[in-house]
Amino acid sequence: MQTVFLNGDFLPREEAAISPDDRGFLFSDGVYEVVRAYDGHLFQLDRHADRLRRSLRALRIRGARERELGMVCQELLVRNGLTDRDALVYLQVTRGSAPRTHRFPDPTVEPTVYAHAWAYAPQHTPGEGARAITVPDQRWARCDIKTVGLIPNCIASQAAYEAAAAEAIFVRDGIALEGTHTNLFAVFRGVVRTAPLTNYILAGVTRAVVLELCADVGYEVAEAPILIDDLYRADEIFIAGTTAEVTPVTDLDGRVVGTGRPGEISLRLLELLRKRARAD
Repeated sequence: MQTVFLNGDFLPREEAAISPDDRGFLFSDGVYEVVRAYDGHLFQLDRHADRLRRSLRALRIRGARERELGMVCQELLVRNGLTDRDALVYLQVTRGSAPRTHRFPDPTVEPTVYAHAWAYAPQHTPGEGARAITVPDQRWARCDIKTVGLIPNCIASQAAYEAAAAEAIFVRDGIALEGTHTNLFAVFRGVVRTAPLTNYILAGVTRAVVLELCADVGYEVAEAPILIDDLYRADEIFIAGTTAEVTPVTDLDGRVVGTGRPGEISLRLLELLRKRARAD
């Protein structure tokens, strides 16, 4: 029986109930984080917690006691027998339950805090490479906030699935930005390039780790826009994220990327990421 966390209590998943008046259900008025555990150890938990705090501040959701949520994540691993396994922990905070109005509840209500954990095994082998497609970016203008309002991401992800691709890359005004749940990187003549952080880019935790790893091994990095026309000519392309780790892209929109095989830099960064995750 799986144990989950809901509003201060650990309880069986089957007993967890959320009000139909919850604003997460009615308006997607909430934020979330997904933390990966390697061998039962939560990877980069502090960075996830910091991003959660930024998202909560951006939506002006108060009262989540986010300092305690790291302990909640760890306790879920313990209660679900995941202390020595690879796992994912999902954490969601909504503005809470209140009569349906577009404006915020007044007076403020308690937020709804939900979390659960489960054993995780990737459905793909990152080092083997993957296909990706590009799609028009139809998301709202605050992609830097990790909200639960993910309909454009879901539609794009479904398009990727139907194309037998692992990811869909959003393109806006001729610039390739990021994937539905990953950040995008490309290698041009040995230089690792990724889009700079803007309101259209989520500050990925794995993105930050990859940039640190590049610095550790001396790879030159450029945080600069990637034109879609340039992306098709990249020597290597890879995506990075909590579940994707570092996944080389060997086919983009049916076009071969580089040699058609995972690139040297992509594979090296995947190796370093996994070593760091296990060591941490």
